[in-house]
Amino acid sequence: MNSVELLLHPVRLRIVQAFLGDRTLTTSELNAELGDVPPGSLYRHMARLVDAGVLEVVTERRVRGTVERTYRLRLDAAQVTPDQLDALGPEDHRRAFMAYIAGVLADFDRYLDRGEIDYVRDGVGYRTLGMWLDDDEFADFVADLRRIVEPRLANTAAPGRKRRLLRTVFIPDGPGTESESTSERR
Repeated sequence: MNSVELLLHPVRLRIVQAFLGDRTLTTSELNAELGDVPPGSLYRHMARLVDAGVLEVVTERRVRGTVERTYRLRLDAAQVTPDQLDALGPEDHRRAFMAYIAGVLADFDRYLDRGEIDYVRDGVGYRTLGMWLDDDEFADFVADLRRIVEPRLANTAAPGRKRRLLRTVFIPDGPGTESESTSERR
Protein backbone atom coordinates (compact mmCIF):
# COMPACT_ATOMS: atom_id res chain seq x y z
CA MET A 1 0.00 0.00 0.00
CA ASN A 2 1.49 3.36 -0.97
CA SER A 3 1.65 6.19 1.55
CA VAL A 4 -1.22 8.08 -0.11
CA GLU A 5 -3.61 5.14 0.31
CA LEU A 6 -2.26 4.48 3.79
CA LEU A 7 -2.46 8.02 5.15
CA LEU A 8 -5.56 9.36 3.44
CA HIS A 9 -7.94 6.74 4.77
CA PRO A 10 -10.37 8.64 7.05
CA VAL A 11 -9.71 6.55 10.18
CA ARG A 12 -5.94 6.36 9.71
CA LEU A 13 -5.83 10.09 9.03
CA ARG A 14 -7.60 10.72 12.35
CA ILE A 15 -5.18 8.38 14.13
CA VAL A 16 -2.19 10.23 12.70
CA GLN A 17 -3.72 13.59 13.61
CA ALA A 18 -4.29 12.41 17.19
CA PHE A 19 -0.52 11.96 17.55
CA LEU A 20 0.42 15.40 16.20
CA GLY A 21 2.28 17.61 18.66
CA ASP A 22 4.77 14.88 19.61
CA ARG A 23 2.19 12.98 21.63
CA THR A 24 2.58 9.42 22.88
CA LEU A 25 -0.59 7.38 23.33
CA THR A 26 -1.58 3.85 24.20
CA THR A 27 -4.28 2.16 22.16
CA SER A 28 -6.64 2.60 25.12
CA GLU A 29 -5.96 6.35 25.25
CA LEU A 30 -6.42 6.61 21.49
CA ASN A 31 -9.64 4.61 21.73
CA ALA A 32 -10.95 7.09 24.30
CA GLU A 33 -10.17 10.00 21.95
CA LEU A 34 -11.65 8.31 18.89
CA GLY A 35 -14.58 6.73 20.69
CA ASP A 36 -16.71 6.57 17.53
CA VAL A 37 -14.20 4.15 15.89
CA PRO A 38 -14.95 0.52 16.83
CA PRO A 39 -12.01 -1.00 18.77
CA GLY A 40 -11.47 -3.80 16.25
CA SER A 41 -11.23 -1.29 13.42
CA LEU A 42 -8.93 0.94 15.46
CA TYR A 43 -6.56 -1.98 16.18
CA ARG A 44 -6.44 -2.97 12.49
CA HIS A 45 -5.64 0.57 11.37
CA MET A 46 -3.03 0.96 14.13
CA ALA A 47 -1.38 -2.29 12.99
CA ARG A 48 -1.20 -1.00 9.40
CA LEU A 49 0.40 2.25 10.56
CA VAL A 50 2.92 0.35 12.72
CA ASP A 51 3.75 -2.08 9.88
CA ALA A 52 4.33 0.89 7.55
CA GLY A 53 6.63 2.56 10.10
CA VAL A 54 4.33 5.57 10.58
CA LEU A 55 3.79 4.71 14.25
CA GLU A 56 6.49 3.27 16.46
CA VAL A 57 6.35 1.60 19.84
CA VAL A 58 8.18 3.69 22.44
CA THR A 59 7.39 1.65 25.58
CA GLU A 60 5.81 -1.63 26.58
CA ARG A 61 4.53 -2.70 29.97
CA ARG A 62 2.59 -5.64 31.34
CA VAL A 63 -0.97 -4.89 32.39
CA ARG A 64 -3.13 -7.76 33.71
CA GLY A 65 -1.39 -10.40 31.60
CA THR A 66 -1.25 -8.41 28.36
CA VAL A 67 1.30 -6.02 26.96
CA GLU A 68 0.28 -2.36 26.76
CA ARG A 69 2.23 -0.46 24.12
CA THR A 70 2.71 3.27 23.92
CA TYR A 71 3.08 4.66 20.41
CA ARG A 72 4.56 7.78 18.84
CA LEU A 73 4.18 9.21 15.35
CA ARG A 74 7.20 9.12 13.06
CA LEU A 75 6.47 12.41 11.34
CA ASP A 76 8.99 11.77 8.56
CA ALA A 77 7.10 8.59 7.62
CA ALA A 78 3.71 10.31 7.77
CA GLN A 79 4.28 12.50 4.73
CA VAL A 80 2.74 12.44 1.28
CA THR A 81 5.31 13.72 -1.20
CA PRO A 82 4.56 16.34 -3.87
CA ASP A 83 5.22 13.67 -6.54
CA GLN A 84 2.65 11.38 -4.94
CA LEU A 85 0.13 14.23 -4.84
CA ASP A 86 0.84 15.03 -8.49
CA ALA A 87 0.06 11.43 -9.43
CA LEU A 88 -3.43 11.61 -7.91
CA GLY A 89 -6.42 12.16 -10.15
CA PRO A 90 -9.29 14.54 -9.37
CA GLU A 91 -11.38 11.82 -7.68
CA ASP A 92 -8.43 10.80 -5.49
CA HIS A 93 -7.93 14.43 -4.45
CA ARG A 94 -11.66 14.78 -3.77
CA ARG A 95 -11.57 11.67 -1.57
CA ALA A 96 -8.45 12.89 0.26
CA PHE A 97 -9.94 16.33 0.84
CA MET A 98 -13.16 14.78 2.14
CA ALA A 99 -11.11 12.73 4.63
CA TYR A 100 -9.36 15.93 5.72
CA ILE A 101 -12.67 17.81 6.13
CA ALA A 102 -14.18 14.84 7.98
CA GLY A 103 -11.29 15.14 10.44
CA VAL A 104 -11.98 18.86 10.88
CA LEU A 105 -15.67 18.16 11.51
CA ALA A 106 -14.90 15.37 13.98
CA ASP A 107 -12.48 17.60 15.92
CA PHE A 108 -15.02 20.44 16.05
CA ASP A 109 -17.81 18.05 17.12
CA ARG A 110 -15.60 16.79 19.96
CA TYR A 111 -14.95 20.39 20.99
CA LEU A 112 -18.69 21.20 21.00
CA ASP A 113 -19.53 17.99 22.85
CA ARG A 114 -17.22 18.92 25.76
CA GLY A 115 -20.01 21.05 27.13
CA GLU A 116 -17.90 23.88 28.50
CA ILE A 117 -17.17 25.85 25.37
CA ASP A 118 -15.94 29.41 25.25
CA TYR A 119 -14.79 30.44 21.79
CA VAL A 120 -12.85 33.47 23.01
CA ARG A 121 -11.11 31.74 25.94
CA ASP A 122 -10.31 28.68 23.83
CA GLY A 123 -9.12 30.70 20.85
CA VAL A 124 -11.52 28.97 18.47
CA GLY A 125 -11.90 30.63 15.13
CA TYR A 126 -12.69 29.91 11.53
CA ARG A 127 -13.05 32.24 8.62
CA THR A 128 -12.40 32.63 4.95
CA LEU A 129 -10.21 35.45 3.71
CA GLY A 130 -9.59 36.58 0.17
CA MET A 131 -6.20 38.03 -0.75
CA TRP A 132 -4.94 39.31 -4.10
CA LEU A 133 -1.45 37.79 -4.44
CA ASP A 134 0.69 37.00 -7.44
CA ASP A 135 2.66 33.74 -7.32
CA ASP A 136 5.75 35.38 -5.77
CA GLU A 137 3.69 37.18 -3.13
CA PHE A 138 1.90 33.91 -2.30
CA ALA A 139 5.25 32.10 -1.95
CA ASP A 140 6.41 34.88 0.41
CA PHE A 141 3.19 34.58 2.41
CA VAL A 142 3.65 30.81 2.83
CA ALA A 143 7.31 31.32 3.81
CA ASP A 144 6.24 33.92 6.40
CA LEU A 145 3.72 31.47 7.89
CA ARG A 146 6.42 28.78 8.09
CA ARG A 147 8.74 31.16 9.95
CA ILE A 148 6.00 31.81 12.49
CA VAL A 149 4.78 28.22 12.90
CA GLU A 150 7.94 26.09 12.74
CA PRO A 151 9.55 27.25 16.02
CA ARG A 152 6.30 26.49 17.85
CA LEU A 153 6.16 22.97 16.45
CA ALA A 154 9.19 22.20 18.62
CA ASN A 155 7.23 22.97 21.81
CA THR A 156 6.60 19.94 23.98
CA ALA A 157 3.71 19.28 26.33
CA ALA A 158 4.12 21.26 29.53
CA PRO A 159 1.93 22.57 32.35
CA GLY A 160 -0.34 25.33 31.08
CA ARG A 161 0.04 24.32 27.42
CA LYS A 162 -2.89 23.03 25.40
CA ARG A 163 -2.45 21.19 22.16
CA ARG A 164 -3.96 23.42 19.48
CA LEU A 165 -4.71 22.31 15.96
CA LEU A 166 -3.93 24.61 13.07
CA ARG A 167 -5.45 23.54 9.79
CA THR A 168 -4.81 25.39 6.57
CA VAL A 169 -6.38 25.18 3.15
CA PHE A 170 -5.19 27.33 0.28
CA ILE A 171 -7.48 27.29 -2.74
CA PRO A 172 -7.15 29.62 -5.70
CA ASP A 173 -10.49 31.23 -6.47
CA GLY A 174 -12.35 30.25 -9.63
CA PRO A 175 -12.03 31.60 -13.16
CA GLY A 176 -12.82 35.24 -13.66
CA THR A 177 -11.19 36.34 -10.41
CA GLU A 178 -7.95 37.57 -11.92
CA SER A 179 -7.11 41.14 -10.92
CA GLU A 180 -7.40 42.34 -14.50
CA SER A 181 -11.06 42.81 -15.34
CA THR A 182 -12.47 42.59 -18.86
CA SER A 183 -12.83 46.37 -19.04
CA GLU A 184 -9.17 46.84 -18.08
CA ARG A 185 -8.02 44.60 -20.95
CA ARG A 186 -9.77 46.66 -23.66
